[in-house]
Amino acid sequence: MNRLIPVTQVSPSSSPSRASSKIYPRSFSGIFRQIRMGGGAILFALYFGTVWLNWGERQAVLWDIADKKFHIFSATYWPEDLVLLSAILIICAFGLFFITAVAGRVWCGYACPQSVWMWIFLWSEKLAEGDRRQRMKLDDARLSQKKILRRVLKHSLWLLISVVTAVTFVGYFTPIRHLVPDLLSFNLSGSALFWVFFFTAATYVNAGWFREKVCLHMCPYGRFQSSMVDNESLVVAYDAGRGDPRGSRSMGTDPSAQGLGDCIDCEMCVQVCPTGIDIRDGLQMECIGCAACIDACDSIMDKMGYEKGLIRYASFNELNSGTRHILRPRLVAYFFILATMIGLFSWALVSRPLLTMEVEKDRGLFRYNGSGLIENSYLLNLTNKSNETRHTFIAVYGAEGFNMRGPDGVTLNAGEQREVPVVLEKDASSVLGAVTDVSFEVTTFEEPDRRIVAPTTFLTPAPR
Repeated sequence: MNRLIPVTQVSPSSSPSRASSKIYPRSFSGIFRQIRMGGGAILFALYFGTVWLNWGERQAVLWDIADKKFHIFSATYWPEDLVLLSAILIICAFGLFFITAVAGRVWCGYACPQSVWMWIFLWSEKLAEGDRRQRMKLDDARLSQKKILRRVLKHSLWLLISVVTAVTFVGYFTPIRHLVPDLLSFNLSGSALFWVFFFTAATYVNAGWFREKVCLHMCPYGRFQSSMVDNESLVVAYDAGRGDPRGSRSMGTDPSAQGLGDCIDCEMCVQVCPTGIDIRDGLQMECIGCAACIDACDSIMDKMGYEKGLIRYASFNELNSGTRHILRPRLVAYFFILATMIGLFSWALVSRPLLTMEVEKDRGLFRYNGSGLIENSYLLNLTNKSNETRHTFIAVYGAEGFNMRGPDGVTLNAGEQREVPVVLEKDASSVLGAVTDVSFEVTTFEEPDRRIVAPTTFLTPAPR
């Protein structure tokens, strides 16, 4: 028996997700819904809870744009550390490739913020207007006091969730313990008020009105997932060999005696789908892998007394031959690249210097001082990226006979930046016409074995 997932050309008019008609997802229950709710609860706790944590005297996670610092618990990152952020994004991209090769769009169905917030908004809609049939009747009903009250309740819940989401997001950039009181007392600054309003509107429109349209038309992930999955990847699949031919029947009857498969053609899988597709038409770009159709179908199979799994997570080869190979070249390659990048990122994170120095040479090439010596001026930009005070020592190396005027050491508090002016001078007769390479070196009392070296040059006039 051929058990390949059928590939069907779906006409635009036959799919609710492609048509202009509104999608009314039906509520359901099942194991995958419980997993999604558990994962969503963890994500909500991290998102809404982390912003309120303190680390010492500051917010634990704060992107302080005004001071150009990014605080993550005990670590502080500076603009020059943004290369690490780029590395994190690349790691996340390869992590997504790896997950997709294993289990399709499982990220979209369980952890994508658009999907998670969409489910919350659907729950609010059900709370205010009822389940699928009640919402359809309410949309078709004439305008009445009951309809207005339900609409007001729904949009009030949507706006409340949107405002809390926006304030929390802005709280990662502006200390939330000051942001919330200022918002409640109407003393919020213009820029903060704008971003709260902007992200409130974005959440309200994306999760409330656009919903699945963001996944279908704005997110590119569904369009390139086919290049990442293969015949061994787990996807939400309908077992056509077991389910077809479809047809209704009385409960307790033997489908084989009627020449039917296990699918009773109840379309419950279509009704619960947030994107409105029929998974029985085969794997489609619109499928976000949320497994709502699996839970719905399993509940129907239970009622009919049939075995569960008519719709399930399965690979093409598993449906065809009953076997699946987990290890395969593509998966091993993704894993190797991902592990290598995580290792390199961890090494860069641990080895990054917490004390940095940049040398800026004065725009003037050189000058003679009152003693007849040639001098060059420099500005040392010292940054203490650690959360502890550092006592520094400054020295110059590279040539003999140089005299350094300026502090030979400074004390830097945690997260402090300081500009230290330094002048190097030397007898003109010994250096005329020469460009001498010199280096400034900084060490600390706390870590005497770690040196920060910055090369520069000492310039003199050409001999006459």
